[in-house]
Amino acid sequence: MIDIKIIRDNLEKVRWAVEVKNVRCDLDRLMAIDDRRRAIQHEADDLRRQINELSSQLGHYKNPRSKWYQQALASGRSEAELKIEGEQLQENASRVKHRIRELEEEEAGVAEQFRQLMLTVPQVPSAKTPVGTDAAANVEVRRVGQPRHFEFEPKDHVELGRALGILDIERGVKLSGARNYVLRGDGCLMHHAVLRLAMETIVARGYEPFMVPVLVRDEMMYGTGYYPGGEEQAYRCERDGLSLVGTAEVPLTAFHADEILDEAELPKKYAAVSTCFRREAGAAGKDTYGIYRIHLFDKVEQVVICRADEAESERLHHEIIANAESVLAALELPYRVLAVCTGDMGQGKVEMYDIETWMPSRGGYGETHSASRFGEFQARRLNLRYRDGQKKVHVCHTLNNTVIASPRILISLWELNQNADGSITIPKALRAYMGGRERIEPRD
Repeated sequence: MIDIKIIRDNLEKVRWAVEVKNVRCDLDRLMAIDDRRRAIQHEADDLRRQINELSSQLGHYKNPRSKWYQQALASGRSEAELKIEGEQLQENASRVKHRIRELEEEEAGVAEQFRQLMLTVPQVPSAKTPVGTDAAANVEVRRVGQPRHFEFEPKDHVELGRALGILDIERGVKLSGARNYVLRGDGCLMHHAVLRLAMETIVARGYEPFMVPVLVRDEMMYGTGYYPGGEEQAYRCERDGLSLVGTAEVPLTAFHADEILDEAELPKKYAAVSTCFRREAGAAGKDTYGIYRIHLFDKVEQVVICRADEAESERLHHEIIANAESVLAALELPYRVLAVCTGDMGQGKVEMYDIETWMPSRGGYGETHSASRFGEFQARRLNLRYRDGQKKVHVCHTLNNTVIASPRILISLWELNQNADGSITIPKALRAYMGGRERIEPRD
């Protein structure tokens, strides 16, 4: 969410953001509703001042022993005249009170319309963000590492997993339906090894580890920008007003909702590993093979809460990208970094980068990480603020990025480290978590 004053002062910029982000947002309607909202507030405030004045005057007429009442009589006004004047004042007060009640009723409806419209306003993207309608306009920033050239016919991750007894998609589907799977044996161990490596890496870089709820109140989904608009992608518990998160970003970012932090505490650097749930609604027929696009996975997520300072926010953005790259480097995986364009970055983001890792079976790079900075978009929704040294209160900025997500990263790990005999070489960085072994080989 953006401050309405910022929207009004930068209306054409916001119109441009609506256009290039391709979001549904009726700014003209928002301006009209805000005009009415402010007019109601102005009229109601004026009427409340009138009520205070009338109440003060009525007090004189209701107390015949008061000095004012006795002076009125002494000036030649009769009790009958004073009674009529008091009744007229009472009628005026009643009319004003009735009008205030009307305005309050209208204000409630207008405030809800205003809130709903404000939730649709996009964050204005950074000037560094490429302008485009979809992922085809994303811009490659750099490539690291070279894709492997095989001297034999390589298998894809599903073939490898089946042959080694470490991946069972058929039974996963039997248990839970399409886009589900079972990791077993060394497949399960490598999954946990990847998560442990990522968490230990991020903690060593000064990020505080968290264990967070994955079932959160809808307010937290609205606060982080997943609602409205993302309800169809979430698994919801409507009866309880709760949703299963698609990323630990939600509880980590919302952790300090409705709080005022001390500037000296910032930046806050947090990380959590959690199971993530996504319905993948509307993705039928897209990336359905194997474990690329699935309903649940585990992810180590990093979140930063910082001051409302663009330079600091941008610096931290590149820091969290570097954190993720360090894990990929440890795993010796080739990858590339993309600057995500306006039409592919989502409503709330100022700037976004994706990291894509090489996946032989896809014949190219597949998305494995997403790094976003939101400015005050999430923090304003969450009422997340800080107080500076001059005691002035500001809205925080927030950022987040994947450290690693599994099992998607296993596609690259298995396929790029396979051997001609069907075994998989365990990357050196993971061997300490897998009993020091060097290979995953078929079970006897």
